[in-house]
Amino acid sequence: MTLLPDDTAPPNVTAAAAAATCPLCKRPNQCAIAAGRPPQSCWCMAATIAPEALAALPAAERGKACICAACGQPI
Repeated sequence: MTLLPDDTAPPNVTAAAAAATCPLCKRPNQCAIAAGRPPQSCWCMAATIAPEALAALPAAERGKACICAACGQPI
């Protein structure tokens, strides 16, 4: 995943902070990549993300930040 600067974030929110925040619930997403750790160490590598959670992401939010484990759970 490539983390891009979030042009929709308020000016006082850095791209790194936006990348570490779930775009659905706005809580920390615990993303290893955003924290500078190896991708293999991220919780999402061993998780199944609900397709409806991914579909809930607005197009403008895709590819900028990961959703959190709670939001990624099936409904």
